[in-house]
Amino acid sequence: MRFTRGAVVVATAVAAGAMAVSTVSAAPHKVHVKHGTTSVTVAPAVAGALLSNGIAPIVTKPGKPSVAKVGGQATLKATYPVTGGSLTTKPLGGSIKHKGGLKFTNVFNGRSLEVKNFTIDLSKGRLTGQVAGTKTRVPVFKLDLSKASVKLTKHRLSAKNVTLKLTPQAATALNTTLKTKVFAPGLTVGTANTHPTF
Repeated sequence: MRFTRGAVVVATAVAAGAMAVSTVSAAPHKVHVKHGTTSVTVAPAVAGALLSNGIAPIVTKPGKPSVAKVGGQATLKATYPVTGGSLTTKPLGGSIKHKGGLKFTNVFNGRSLEVKNFTIDLSKGRLTGQVAGTKTRVPVFKLDLSKASVKLTKHRLSAKNVTLKLTPQAATALNTTLKTKVFAPGLTVGTANTHPTF
């Protein structure tokens, strides 16, 4: 009986240890984001609609504007430095923080609205931004990864062709502030490529 009880105790301990190891290995691996870049390319049709309605999108520092071609058409591209955040690899989640912003100005009435210091929230599938001059952070884009190419290596995440759809909150804020009707909820504004390193 002593031997049997001892065997039961040992077996129980081994099983408990195995469960503990299993739990640890199942926990998502967390890494801290160091730097990198994220670029946003505006859909040519959207860029054209904004300009024809007197809305000028302006990339603010340290973001860098450039001209990109999509389907043979010229459009705006904005590139922002990644400044921090943290990611979980299995499942993929976490946040990627940036500096710089995007300022929308209505040239017909001089009204403007800037969102800056973007954060990509992979866990919630959205991109948020801080409204300039306030401490308010709002969801700007919903992230659609259905057509995206995502690759994860030991020290780098690469997500290309992430579709950006304007949130109802952002559309309302832009239309109200700029006194326009050009921004529609769910509007596909463009695509994003992000390359954070850790």
